[in-house]
Amino acid sequence: MAGMNRWLIGARPRTLPAAVVPVALGAAAAVGEPGSVWWRIGPALIVSLALQVGVNYANDYSDGVRGTDEVRVGPVRLVGSGLASPGAVKRAALAAFGVAALAGLGLAAATSWWLLAVGAAALLAGWGYTGGPKPYGYLGLGEVFVFVFFGLVATAGSCYVVCERVTAVAWLAGCAAGCLACALLVVNNLRDIPTDREVGKRTLAVRLGDGPTRLFYIALLLLAVGLVVAISILDRPLAAIGAAGLLVAVPAVKAIRGGAKGTALIPVLGTTGKVQLATGLLAAVGMAISG
Repeated sequence: MAGMNRWLIGARPRTLPAAVVPVALGAAAAVGEPGSVWWRIGPALIVSLALQVGVNYANDYSDGVRGTDEVRVGPVRLVGSGLASPGAVKRAALAAFGVAALAGLGLAAATSWWLLAVGAAALLAGWGYTGGPKPYGYLGLGEVFVFVFFGLVATAGSCYVVCERVTAVAWLAGCAAGCLACALLVVNNLRDIPTDREVGKRTLAVRLGDGPTRLFYIALLLLAVGLVVAISILDRPLAAIGAAGLLVAVPAVKAIRGGAKGTALIPVLGTTGKVQLATGLLAAVGMAISG
C-alpha cells in the first residue's frame, strides 16, 4: 500500500458523508432566505471535509501511539499497521486542520468574526476526541462530539454563512444530520467492542453493551427520518422524500438485528454512509425545492 493510496485509506472515505450531508442540509435550509450569498457554501464544504479528514488522521495517530490499534477488526490504520510513522500521520492531521482553519477564516471575514470561536472549538474537540491526556472518546462521549459538530454546528453554520441567520428548519436538519453521523460512529464502535474493552477504551458502545448498542443504532436512523418528516410538516413539504433513505438502510438493519459481529459489520459501515447520503441529500433536495 504505497504512495497516496495509503493516505486515501487513512482519510477513511466511508466517513466523508458525515461531512457532506450537514453542509447540503444547511444550504437547503437557506434557500428562499433573503440576502443569501451562495459562493460561501464552497468554503463551508471545505471546512467540513477537512475537519472530518483531520479528525480521522488525528484519531489514527492518537490511537496508534497509545497502542489501541495494534489489534484491529476493522479497516487498516496507518500508525497501528506500520504503514506510516506517527509523526507523518500527525502532520497530515495538522495539515487537514490547517486547511479547515484557512477556509473558516475566509468565511469569518465574509460574515462574522465570532465564527472563529466556533472553528477553534471544533478544532480542539477534533483533536481531543482521542488525543491529549484525557481523550473524551475513551469516556463514551464521542457521540456527543459528532452530534454537536457534524450535526448542529455544521448544518446551522452552513445555513448561517449563506444567509447570516439560522432558521428553525436548519436546527431540525442539524439534529437529523447529527443522528445520521452518530449512527456511523455507533456501528464502528459496535464492531470494536471486544478490542476496545480489552485496551480500556470505554466508548458508549462498550458502556451500553452489544444489545443496547444495536437498538441505539436503529433508533438513530428512525429518529433521523422522523426529524426529516418533521421538517416537511413544519415548512418544507418535499423534505419528506428523505425518508426513502430507510430503504437503503434495510441491509444494514438486517445485519444489526441478525447479530453480525467483527468483520461482518464492516459492510454495515459502508451501507450506513450510503444511508447518510441518501437520506440527507434527498431531504436537502426536497427542502430546496420547497423553499
